[in-house]
Amino acid sequence: MRKWRGRLIALGVALAVLVPLGYLWATSLVPGTYSSMDMGYADYGGGPSSSEHAHHGGKSVAELTGPRTGKPDVAVTLTARKEKFTLASGESMDGFTLNGTSPGPLIQAREGDLVEVTLVNESVSDGATLHWHGIDVPNAEDGVAGVTQDAVPVGGKHVYRFLADQVGTYWYHSHQVSSEEVRGGLFGAIVIDGAADDVVAAIHSYDGKRTINGRTGSSRMDVAAGKRVRVRVINTDNTIMRVGLVGAPYKVLAVDGRELRGPTPVTAAFPLAAGARVDLEASVPASGALKLDAGTASLVLGPSGSEAAGALPEETVDLLSYGTPAALGLDPAKADRRFEYRIGRRPGFLDGVPGLWWTINGHKFPDVPMYMVAEGDVVVMKISNTSGQAHPMHLHGHHAVVLSRNGVAASGSPWWVDTLEVGNDESYEIAFLADNPGVWMDHCHNLPHASEGLMTHLSYEGVSTPYEVGGKAGNEPE
Repeated sequence: MRKWRGRLIALGVALAVLVPLGYLWATSLVPGTYSSMDMGYADYGGGPSSSEHAHHGGKSVAELTGPRTGKPDVAVTLTARKEKFTLASGESMDGFTLNGTSPGPLIQAREGDLVEVTLVNESVSDGATLHWHGIDVPNAEDGVAGVTQDAVPVGGKHVYRFLADQVGTYWYHSHQVSSEEVRGGLFGAIVIDGAADDVVAAIHSYDGKRTINGRTGSSRMDVAAGKRVRVRVINTDNTIMRVGLVGAPYKVLAVDGRELRGPTPVTAAFPLAAGARVDLEASVPASGALKLDAGTASLVLGPSGSEAAGALPEETVDLLSYGTPAALGLDPAKADRRFEYRIGRRPGFLDGVPGLWWTINGHKFPDVPMYMVAEGDVVVMKISNTSGQAHPMHLHGHHAVVLSRNGVAASGSPWWVDTLEVGNDESYEIAFLADNPGVWMDHCHNLPHASEGLMTHLSYEGVSTPYEVGGKAGNEPE
């Protein structure tokens, strides 16, 4: 009898542990096919809602296109392949290419041009898309598999059309299984209204080897002494990096495609978030050279045989106080919506897998907030991070202005971003105008973090998407 009592107690203890675990496991499962519109719960930020289900029905994302007619000023076909390729510096890689190279071709347009890009998928088995990172294109052109289109299968193609009405430095990359495809090389740069002699420097790590424009180590470009040069730097990796020009003081002209007001010369390093861009300007010294320092990769700019001495200092440029103030063009004090985006981490299950997972406002994916806005709203969002790691947060389709960091108000040039590095135990308050209707991803651009649940959406009332995550197209938009 005593033996049976012991077994019953053991069974009871086991059930007390296993039943809750089984429940947590079962409730963590993500359907094989689902609409992003059904994720989590609607958060109206204190603003009005037309109905409980205002984010269903109405206008389709598929209707929110760029110009459908007219001859393009810039027409490009990009063919995506999975293949072995050779970096510009000679190393052999196994990954993804566009037109046989990685980075893919530089796309250049003038302000106002109609741009048409045809993506052809020759051999990327999981499918591919093109997202125009930082360009606030119409929603149907945003290139997010399962949200704004289906992934382009092998043998398929997709045409993107948009007006190049935002001057600046941007990049494009796949937004299908992006944690693998971008790392493997499926990306390139796009510059709108750049000068012919601007230097574009796309920084990317292939198998742990950091490159600038596909070259490892130190490379160089011949530039005459005394010439003023604009260097457009793009961080295509998953984490922040320290970059800057060595050899002469430089100015920070623009961040994320937006010009800064009253830039002043600096010698400090610039902390460039994953996915972000910065435009640096300096004059090549009369003797010696400039050097774009990106850690284990560098680019020397100067006369043949010249060198740039030194390295980046420990101090960094702080955009919270850099430059001079100017009008924002919106009034955050009269915001129509106020949201919180609190990033945390906790143990549990995600789609049946145990681990330590990211949370948004205390919720694990897919039970995360859908931030709801109406066209014309002024939106204020506080992003805070207590997760133990930094996160480069990227909102599609919009640029936001930084109002404060850790409660300290911005005092320099208006600091407009599409990708914002939020360090651990940091909080930022940002504001933006809801002027681009659609369903927009709002996620961490450390792409493995996005694949681990650190992503949600900003959705306009009355807009819905006909596309689904998973399904026959195999859409995986992380």
